[in-house]
Parts: sequence; C-alpha cells; structure tokens
Amino acid sequence: MAGKHGPLVGSLDQGTSSSRFLVFAANNGELLTYHQIEIPRSCPKEGWVEQDAKILLNSTLSCVDKTVENLRKLGVDPSDIKAIGITNQRETIIAWDKLTGEPLYNAIVWLDTRTASEVDEILGNPTTKAQAERIRRLCGLPMSTYFSALKMKWMLEKVPAVKSAVEEDRCLLGTVDSWLLWNLTGGKADGLHLTDVTNASRTMLMNIETLQWDPYLCNYFKIPMKLLPAIRSSSEIYGHMSRTVLTGVPISGILGDQQAALVGQMCFKPGQAKCTYGTGCFLLFNTGNQIVNSAHGLLTTVGYKLGPNKPTVYALEGSVAVAGASIRWLRDNLGLGKSYEELSDMANSVPDSGGVYFVPAFSGLFAPYWRPDARGIICGLTEHSTKGHIARASYEAVAFQVKDVLEAMNQEGGHPLTSLRVDGGMTISDSLMQLQSDILGIDTVRPSMSETTALGAAMAAGSAEGINVWDINSEDYSKIISDVFEPKITQHVPGQLSERDERYWRWKEAVKRSCGWEVHPDQKKPADKRYYINRSIPVSLYFIGTFALLVISAHMSSMKK
Repeated sequence: MAGKHGPLVGSLDQGTSSSRFLVFAANNGELLTYHQIEIPRSCPKEGWVEQDAKILLNSTLSCVDKTVENLRKLGVDPSDIKAIGITNQRETIIAWDKLTGEPLYNAIVWLDTRTASEVDEILGNPTTKAQAERIRRLCGLPMSTYFSALKMKWMLEKVPAVKSAVEEDRCLLGTVDSWLLWNLTGGKADGLHLTDVTNASRTMLMNIETLQWDPYLCNYFKIPMKLLPAIRSSSEIYGHMSRTVLTGVPISGILGDQQAALVGQMCFKPGQAKCTYGTGCFLLFNTGNQIVNSAHGLLTTVGYKLGPNKPTVYALEGSVAVAGASIRWLRDNLGLGKSYEELSDMANSVPDSGGVYFVPAFSGLFAPYWRPDARGIICGLTEHSTKGHIARASYEAVAFQVKDVLEAMNQEGGHPLTSLRVDGGMTISDSLMQLQSDILGIDTVRPSMSETTALGAAMAAGSAEGINVWDINSEDYSKIISDVFEPKITQHVPGQLSERDERYWRWKEAVKRSCGWEVHPDQKKPADKRYYINRSIPVSLYFIGTFALLVISAHMSSMKK
C-alpha cells in the first residue's frame, strides 16, 4: 500500500547539459524531490560535439541513488515508486559492444556538424537533391546534420572499432534512450534493445506513416537494420530495472525530451503548442492524427503514441540549435560572467541591447532557415557598447529565434497562436519571459511547475497499461497555476514602424549577415567573381576621379600664369 503521497513515478531525464532523476506523486503531479548532475561536452574539432556515453549512464545511475536518499530523508518509502519513465536528448547517437557493454566511440551529439560536407554535396546535386525530397516525404525531416542517420553513417565508415564490431556482429546502435534502457534492463546479460516512436522519428530512418524502420531509408544511409533497436510506443512496460536501489521497478515510458514536454504541458488537442527553452529551443504544435508536410521550414514529427493500441499523434516542430547554449558560451568561452545569474543581472543592467544583435549560429541555423553555412556573428557594436549590451543581445537572440519559428508556425497552421506555453530551464528568468512576450506580441504562459519534460515522461510511464497509477484524461490545464507575461511594447501606430517590428527587422538583417559564411572557396559560384569585379569599381572610380582633378587643377594653374 502506498504512503502519504500515494503511488509515485520516477522520471529519468538525460539531457544535453545534465542528467536528472525526479520523483512525482501520481495523484496530483507534485514534484517531491530530484537530483541533478551537469554533463560536460567536448569539441575535438571545429563543428564536432561529443559526450562520453559512460558519463551519460553513470550520472543517471548516481542521480537515481541520490534522489532515493532524498526520499528517505523526507520520510518517503522508495517502494512507493511504481514505474519509471525515460526522457532524453534526441538525435544524439551511441554505438556500443553488446558483448562487453562498452561504448565503441563517444556519443555524437545532435549539435554536431561533422557531416556538413556530405549534406552540401547531396543538396548541391540535382539528382541527390531530388532523393532528399523523397526522403523528407518518407520520414518528415529535411537533409541535415541535425538528425541521427548521417551521424550513424559516419561512425560506420570512419571508426575502426565500430566497423570491426559490425563485421563481428557485436555492434548495437541507438539514441540515448536505447543506450540507457539496454543498460538499465540487464546490459550485456539480457538488456533490451528498444526505442520509442518519438526518438525513432528523429533518426531519418523511420517511416513517419508505418512507424517502422524503412528499408529504402536504411539502404540509402547504409545502416544495417539489425543494429537498430525495435520500435515501441511511448507508453508500455518495456522491462524492469536491474540496477540501482530501484531494481525490479518497471520502466514503462519513453519520450524524446521535446515530445515529453508536449505531454507534460498537456497539449493533447490539435492546435495546442508549447516551447521548451534549454540548450536549444523547440516549439511543437499538435496536428492530431494528421501528418502535415511543412512548406515553411518546419519538421514533421511524431508527437506521442501513448500505448501500443492508442492512436499516433503528430506534430510540427520548429527547432532552434542554440538558445541556453549561447549563455553558457558567454560564461565558459568568453568568461563574461561566472554564473548564469551574473549574466542575467548583466543583461538586465541595460534597458536594451543598444543596437547590438547576436546571431548564435555556432552550428548553422535550424528552423525555419536550415542554413548550415551560417555562423555566429555579433553586429551593431559601437564605442558605447558594453558587455551588458552583449549579454542582453544574447537573451534577445533566444526570443527572436522563437519568433522566427512562430511566424512559420502561424503561416502553416492558418490560425495564429494567441498565447505560448513555455517550459525549460531558461524560463526561470522573468526578464526573458517578458522579453519573449514583448517580441512576440502575445502572452507567454509559464506553469508554476516548470519541470514539464520530466513530468511528461512520468505521465507516460504512470498511465501505461499494467501500471495505471496516473490518469492523464483527468488532467485539466485550466486548473494549473501559471505566470502570464503580457506584452508591454506599445501597439502598432498606422503609418509608423512599431518598436517591435523595427527590432525584428534589424534581427532579420543580422541573420542575413550570418549566412553564407561557412563556404569553401571551391564552392563559390561564378557570380562571386562579379562581386569582386563590382566591388573594385568604386576604387577604380576614385583613382580616375582623382587623376582627372589633378589634370584640371594643373590646366587651370597654367591658364593663371
């Protein structure tokens, strides 16, 4: 029999920046306790982003044990935990040896752009570009370094340990959820090699209609299907914990982190949307059981499938590569501040960015531009610019990128959103949420319980058949206490460019300047030669004009004599 809080559900949240384990009360969704460990990233080469797969696993195990300790200190019996859900950074891939359990290479993170040259080659050839469009129709995703398939292909072709393991039938491939589940359910003994539809939908290998690995896609990317995990729904009993003090507890929910937030925000009706602010920024729009192919740079993805026999819910997604990562970059790379709090205070020390704009296109631009050739720029600097203005511009960049995605979303859906539900680590900042509302011109709604990503995984796990401790259907969003941030920028005056429109116009100009930077000289088009010729014309006119003035001056002097 459950204790004073009733049945509990645990949620493993393995993200790009940290690993966490949180425990919720199934009766009311209350967060009882959690533990978090920050995760390092390495960049061995420009554009490469990796993480140690063993750190991802071990930090998760440590978080479970520490959270259970916290529960005991609160007088709560850990045996009240009836199920565990997993939510994870998507697209990041891991290859490991199924006989030893050891990773064969570092995890290649979703931000990684090492396959950019291959993407350029595919999109630069009319024949392969047509194939890329067929691929987009099958999986819902454009050809990009962002997704898993090209990362897997690179591993299979470039990493000797992976090639040997494949030849000797020792290799398994998967996203982070698969790596965790395999280890948590027995590992090299009898670990389960599974994934869910939301994570599989981010690989470019799953058919968006059949929800199975597609033979054409796997053949195109040269990924043997035997290496991949079996695809399941997002809510069912996959297996049981075989490690930590929670051995024997069912694992019954898996959702990619952004889809987990969609569930946690209870966006169960078509037309509802949420935006998560973390390392990146991700806006998902529920399209119901309908697959919508975007014409405005958005992704078609699986929203969730809450049971083997439940309907599949789809979504449109706008993905922003760099959001909170830009603030971390200011702290770690530039040393502009020692903590996020200090950087936030620095940004709030000035009333605006002073005309400074920062486009954090560290790995290109994602939705709605899809420009892998873009790179980060800071423009609009003057002698009056301070580090406060740069910090402010970094936060504004997050809000402007969300506006870019929302503009595309509104064009796609036909009915503009009148408010935006938000969650994620960055939403703790009231100033950012107010800034977001000002730039969008609509209300920004932040639930008082901001851990919606972990909550969504817990809901999927707790509502699974055979667990049934969480009644999702009883949830009512109207009962949730939320902070609402209303726009403070004055409305548009006829005949004048509003402050909101002017700032957004300048942001778009900054985005234009960031594009086309990462281009190899061999890739430049003949038109570039005309550019250099045209660029030389003003200089030529200057010299001709100067010479003419000297001749005229000399002639006039001789006449005076």
